Amino acid sequence: MTNTSSKPAAGAPFPTFDITLSDGQKQLVGEVNGRWQLVVVYRGKHCGRCKKYLGILENMQSEWHDAGFDVIAVSADTLEKAQADIKEFGWTFPVGYDLSIEAMRSLGAYISDPLTPDETDRPFAEPAVFCLRPDGTVQIAAISNGPSARPDLAELLDGMKFTIEHGKPARGTAV
Repeated sequence: MTNTSSKPAAGAPFPTFDITLSDGQKQLVGEVNGRWQLVVVYRGKHCGRCKKYLGILENMQSEWHDAGFDVIAVSADTLEKAQADIKEFGWTFPVGYDLSIEAMRSLGAYISDPLTPDETDRPFAEPAVFCLRPDGTVQIAAISNGPSARPDLAELLDGMKFTIEHGKPARGTAV
């Protein structure tokens, strides 16, 4: 299967989409409300690397907030799977579930089919991390085609603090 999605362009508006959070509220992902936003797309309950990554995010969440970021994680998991992970791992950031294939494509995410029924029961997005500016444009787009390649959250935060402090523009915009 060929992935035909286009990637969000650096410096361009982020493709907003609605998602339901694990607490039943709806959120427009990409609606920044004048703050920076960190959007983490994770593979789902079946992914041990995602649990480790989101555990790091949980431990750093206050640092991200102090730097001016709202945080959200989203996956194609069902509500039941998302709630089970939240309960097991104690995540306190907003977690969106049932990420649609249309939304995955709008994000430029690589999409995988499960290898076995034990993995999961639906297509899912491979990892992606986006840092959005307060105007809703993309500052950072880190899109991976597999679970092993993700930005280091401490390094990313350090770089984003520098970017904010020095008013740096989005990079990668040259033709």
